[in-house]
Amino acid sequence: MAWPFPFGSVVGLVQGQPAGGLQLLALALLAGQLDGARSWQRGACLGSLFATTMMCATFWWLFISLHTYGGLAAPLTVAAIVLLSALLGLYYAAAAGLFVALAPARPALRALVFAALWLLAELARVRLLTGFPWGEGGYAHVDGWARPLAAWVGVHGLTFMAAWVAAWLAFCVLATKTRWVSAGALAVLSVLLAWLPVFNIADVEADPALVKPLSVTLLQGNIPQDEKFVGGTGVISALRWYGEQLGEAKTALVVAPETALPLLPQQLPEGYWDALQARFATGTQAALIGLPLGDYNTGYSNSVLGFKPALPSAAGQPAPPPYRYDKHHLVPFGEVIPPGFHWFIKLMNIPLGDFNRGAVGQPSFDWQGQRLAPNICYEDLFGEELGARFVDAASAPTIFVNVSNIGWFGNTVAIDQHLQISRMRSLEFGRPMIRATNTGATVIINHRGEVTHSLPRHTRGALVGDVQGRSGVTPYAWWVGRFGLWPLWALGLVIASGAFAGRRR
Repeated sequence: MAWPFPFGSVVGLVQGQPAGGLQLLALALLAGQLDGARSWQRGACLGSLFATTMMCATFWWLFISLHTYGGLAAPLTVAAIVLLSALLGLYYAAAAGLFVALAPARPALRALVFAALWLLAELARVRLLTGFPWGEGGYAHVDGWARPLAAWVGVHGLTFMAAWVAAWLAFCVLATKTRWVSAGALAVLSVLLAWLPVFNIADVEADPALVKPLSVTLLQGNIPQDEKFVGGTGVISALRWYGEQLGEAKTALVVAPETALPLLPQQLPEGYWDALQARFATGTQAALIGLPLGDYNTGYSNSVLGFKPALPSAAGQPAPPPYRYDKHHLVPFGEVIPPGFHWFIKLMNIPLGDFNRGAVGQPSFDWQGQRLAPNICYEDLFGEELGARFVDAASAPTIFVNVSNIGWFGNTVAIDQHLQISRMRSLEFGRPMIRATNTGATVIINHRGEVTHSLPRHTRGALVGDVQGRSGVTPYAWWVGRFGLWPLWALGLVIASGAFAGRRR
């Protein structure tokens, strides 16, 4: 998903960038091991071991949030991360065990069954227990052969294809009678995949009405996470710096990250909230600002408020009420506490709690001919939920806006991983995404998934640039908006059912 080390350039590995070749190699090694397993029980053990290790290596940075900032004892933190990985690894244990039990004889078909079962395991991680699919294999292919296909099949489809290619490679190496025939077919497939990026088969053309780019300022406050919610230090620093930047920005839109204002509006210093609203009540500028909303009686939400002046045709009229977006997909144990786990949260010194959910497919923020669709933190991990906004092409977003705070996880590969997730969403939907974060990665991504502007991570600054909104609906946006992930579930289940029927015969 993102190479974490500063070395590796000799073999083409760049720190922070995806390493699709290694992902294919890892899956090929697992498939080869499963191909030689004597029982489904051994296959399940191998799958569990692989998946647990994979996820520990992917989101090990949870240690920083739980131990460094949360104060949880180091042994308990390690145990919690391993236990979470092992529980999620049960999906892959089931897939591996079923593969050993159902695998057909021919390498190509065997690889297809492996890919289908692997896809079902990934989909289970997306949907079950609120969903936590961080680190899915398809993200390793945001560059290269898979890019033209993302707008057709999405990241889960890429996961399926990568698993199929990796398994086929492994089975060709292990085959005896059909080795040369299979190897030849795989070589042809590899050449075709290598040439795919040459053909822009998934390009989405800009609507002529949206030719004019939108000028944006993206703010990155770099407030230390252990001070962010402390009244005498981080809160004062955030209110002062973000207040100054919001007041001085010159672009058509200014975006402040998740909980940039770390207080409820009613808790802000006297006059601060009124001055902020007055700043964008007139003129030609608008703002999207991350902050918590709510009260004790109605509950709280992790939200984005949008401010803009009244339309020229409404001169003399008061500015419209603030636009509001409430986060829908809440972080388990961070923003929503599963029943029976409050004791675990009480062990940590982190301001966590149960938040209210916003609806799926909330309206966009309309500004200067653009429809800006906010998402908060890891919500951009769930493309099927973003796709709900594309059912009606006339109201579909033209630009995605992600506001995040990855400061909980330090200066680690978590920042790079989240950037690859955002890039994949741009490829899937043919939409640019602008990201305003507390510590990084604050960037502008175009509709091809390319980073065009960026700020250095863990620095304080404002990123100024232009972003070109896009219209039209990609094939992926069309079907995922209407059917969700059911077509992929059906694909995996049909292939697995066919393998079961063939095995019985």
